[in-house]
Amino acid sequence: MGMMETTEKEVQTLEQLYALRKQAVRLHKSGMRVMQIVTATGLSWPSVRMALNLYEQGGMAALKPAVRGKKSGTGRSLSAEQEQALRRIICDKRPEQLKMDFALWSRPAVMQLIEREYGIKLHVRSVGKYLTRWGFTPQKPIKKAYEQRPEAVQKWLDEEYPAIEERAKAEGAEIHWGDETALVNTDVRGRSYAPIGQTPVAYAVGGTRQKLSMIATVTNQGKARWMIIDDAFNSDRLIEFLGALVKDAGKKKVFLILDNLRVHHSKPVKKWVAEHAEQIELFYLPSYSPELNPEERLNADLKQAMGSKVPARTKAKLRSAATQHMTELERSPERIKAFFQDKHVRYAA
Repeated sequence: MGMMETTEKEVQTLEQLYALRKQAVRLHKSGMRVMQIVTATGLSWPSVRMALNLYEQGGMAALKPAVRGKKSGTGRSLSAEQEQALRRIICDKRPEQLKMDFALWSRPAVMQLIEREYGIKLHVRSVGKYLTRWGFTPQKPIKKAYEQRPEAVQKWLDEEYPAIEERAKAEGAEIHWGDETALVNTDVRGRSYAPIGQTPVAYAVGGTRQKLSMIATVTNQGKARWMIIDDAFNSDRLIEFLGALVKDAGKKKVFLILDNLRVHHSKPVKKWVAEHAEQIELFYLPSYSPELNPEERLNADLKQAMGSKVPARTKAKLRSAATQHMTELERSPERIKAFFQDKHVRYAA
């Protein structure tokens, strides 16, 4: 038998795990449920269950992790159950939800997770091999605001939107998704081919920076309605657009889903909507959840198209370019329907 190699840092990690296990047991005795203990301690669900099972089998003494390390000249591997639990944690949680000092699941973050959960210290290269075996690849994450409440998003997906959809079918209403965006003549986007080693240059337009606003809606039936605004977007402009939207819908009622921009909740807007309650009703997405709005894909499409062209030097040319693109888009219902195939908004397709 070889000597066990256990560093001071590893001992400290095991002591921390021991303390967290004891805390989990105490919280369970006080009446907390497992998921509440997960939130309070930062341990994963499997680790909390393991701590409670160990306590039931052998009391507090059984909670103390065995000093694990590796024998000289040997490796250390995870069990199938541990691998399965780790995959589930990485898929379901972000590091900061587990009170870890990482924003993303990098190899060092997973390495720390394995050590904290099971007292097993792996080399970062070994962690990389596990991730590859699990089919995990490094990907650019979609950005979400820290203020977003996951439980509110889940409630929207599971309860609130399905209820809106059911009502729309029952009442013959048309669901529109709306949003506003700014258009500027300095927004150059896209990629440009160039010889290897020679980075292409995009020159900023000279003269005054020009800016417009646009409000638009899309439906999963391929309809787009929009209005370009020269001045600032405010309650009056929104009411003007709502009036046009209602008129365009004819006898159909409009269910309009918006984000929580302050102007959407303004007193003048609420008053106007109340006066036209038979024709239109407003609904609101969970706060800080733009990825749930299909109309955001229209905004991205417009900006990508305009940003790949020669920048407009005047507001009139900027308006003309935006109008041309939106007119073409309005005539392409299949292209608009494709916005709803993004994985984050497929629920609304």
